[in-house]
Amino acid sequence: MYLGIDLGTSSVKALLMDNNQSIVGSASAELEVSRPHPGWSEQNPADWIEATKNAMAQLKLNHGAALGKVQGIGLSGHMHGATLLDKKDEVIRPCILWNDTRSHEEAAELDNNPLFRSLSGNIVFPGFTAPKLCWVKNNEAYNFKKTAKVLLPKDYLRLWLTGETVSEPSDAAGTSWLDVAKRDWSSELLDASGMDRSQMPDLVEGSDVSGQLRGELAGAWGMYNVVVVAGGAGDNAAAAIGMGIVEAGSAFLSLGTSGVLFAANDSYLPNPESAVHAFCHALPDRWHQMGVILSATDALNWYSGITGMGPGELTAELGDELRAPSRATFLPYLSGERTPHNDAAIRGGFFGLEHNSDRADLTQSVLEGVGFAFRDCLEALRAAGTDVKRVTAVGGGSNSIYWLKAIATILNVPVDLPEDGDNGAAYGAARLGLIAAEKADPVKVCKQAKTVRTLEPDQKFIVDYDEAYSKYKSLYPAIKGL
Repeated sequence: MYLGIDLGTSSVKALLMDNNQSIVGSASAELEVSRPHPGWSEQNPADWIEATKNAMAQLKLNHGAALGKVQGIGLSGHMHGATLLDKKDEVIRPCILWNDTRSHEEAAELDNNPLFRSLSGNIVFPGFTAPKLCWVKNNEAYNFKKTAKVLLPKDYLRLWLTGETVSEPSDAAGTSWLDVAKRDWSSELLDASGMDRSQMPDLVEGSDVSGQLRGELAGAWGMYNVVVVAGGAGDNAAAAIGMGIVEAGSAFLSLGTSGVLFAANDSYLPNPESAVHAFCHALPDRWHQMGVILSATDALNWYSGITGMGPGELTAELGDELRAPSRATFLPYLSGERTPHNDAAIRGGFFGLEHNSDRADLTQSVLEGVGFAFRDCLEALRAAGTDVKRVTAVGGGSNSIYWLKAIATILNVPVDLPEDGDNGAAYGAARLGLIAAEKADPVKVCKQAKTVRTLEPDQKFIVDYDEAYSKYKSLYPAIKGL
């Protein structure tokens, strides 16, 4: 058996997989995000451990015999989070999360140094880890002085699991401290942000062994084998591993809290000017590009809170048959935007509201606004040299057939729906645990997921949605700076 643990923004998922790569069982425990000030987003790392304990307790209760046979664990987690530890490995302050934009001034300052785009291959976005540490240095000098190690969220879980401070290139690529071509920390980039290599964890590849599960935890969970813990992956790379998106030309679209359009590459293809991320993949000698939007299902969840109806109820109200574009346009910039704007200050809104705009119209415009943001990502990927011919959908939003039909039509590419799509990252983590434990061939393990349904673009609406996208694109420059 092999275990994948995915530390998400809203929950921890634990998934058991057997040696035939069949899912035996899964469990999850919820997490909450603290937003003490506008633009801030934090979590207490102790909550990650507690949620992991709760998910594992559920697995032990329902699948105890299978859990006892685990030989390898893989980790996945939300990227960019700054978890600051002192010399005793004690947490100094709450983790500053990926969607926290407080460090936008520090990010701009670092990005003005040409070393960062040259060596990291990416714009320094406010959500990345390096500007967060610069913000701490500027605003919490005492905490900065105490910082002995900076760990990414899943790597803090690894420290608890194994006692080792280790990361891997797919997650480390989102810090702005990694030389992405060399897959190693850059002393130059660290020095430019007031850090040094001693504050960084060791690096292993995502499919390699990073340590062994501590005996105390193995005993508590009824595991009696020597259990290795793989390097793992950032959540998007882990989802790609879970869906078999490892060969050049394959791509997926994630409708999670944030949104990601991810394309696998067999070489390093940076193009920072397009605001596309060029990161290491979770397997050796592989990379990927992705466009990222900050509010995908987060936008629908926000609207759900306004209406008092659940997200599923709202989308069900639209039915399954695609409609012509809504006359209202929604910009999903609830906490700024990454691709293609790199704008932490921009905010969203509804435009074109009328007396007869009803709840269903606004639901439709929210779904379409997220779809148009993905279209921005697609255009940016194409500008960076990667064309996308079809995508595999994953994430909670992929449960809405209407949303997938709208996205297929907006992008004008087929959208494939895989088996167990919502378990992509946890399943990918389990696959990495298998590879590390068995020294298995990654390509043979990472087969593409079986497609259970394909949503084709609705050709009768292609022109209508192209026109609606043009309107959407015109709104950003119109409101920028307001």
